[in-house]
Amino acid sequence: MNTFKPEIQELLKAVEKKYSQNLRTTTDFDVFSLHLKLQLDVSISTSTLKRLWGYVKDKHKPRNQTLDSLAQYIGFFNFNEFCAYLKDNSLCNSSFFVTKQIQTRNLSAGEEIEIGWSPNRYLHLQYQGDSWFEVVEAQHSKLVQGDRFEAVSFLMGQPLSLGYVLRDNQKTPPFIAGRNGGLTLINRIHAK
Repeated sequence: MNTFKPEIQELLKAVEKKYSQNLRTTTDFDVFSLHLKLQLDVSISTSTLKRLWGYVKDKHKPRNQTLDSLAQYIGFFNFNEFCAYLKDNSLCNSSFFVTKQIQTRNLSAGEEIEIGWSPNRYLHLQYQGDSWFEVVEAQHSKLVQGDRFEAVSFLMGQPLSLGYVLRDNQKTPPFIAGRNGGLTLINRIHAK
């Protein structure tokens, strides 16, 4: 997707959700353009759709008419109504929440914790100090024994996002555990 303001990115996500298909190829955009014509009797060109989704790099701002048509496709009167919905929707707003958690600042070097996430992923970790953890045991995870990473907290029900993992002294790409549903297990095992 393009680097347009967040409201436009949310609109594009909502459009793909309703359409039940990701828009990634030229054919996808051609078919979706025709779909919009049949559904709403509006014409949005394939090239306009490609620019909106970032398939073609372009700095042009989308027209209000285009944004209004896409908002209508997902059930809103216009783009402004969609933006008002986002502003009032609690799922889109920041909020405080209460959940079981382990914060790194409350651990001592040598302490061990376990975390898990669906479907059956499990890690036994040892705290190394300075926010660093080492994987002692891994089951069904892309992380393996000996991997090291930095983390400041583990929150039940929330994904664990890591900027990178150190594997054989090499940085991996970013890693996310529990993308769907978050962590389902977080426990301190024992202190050494």
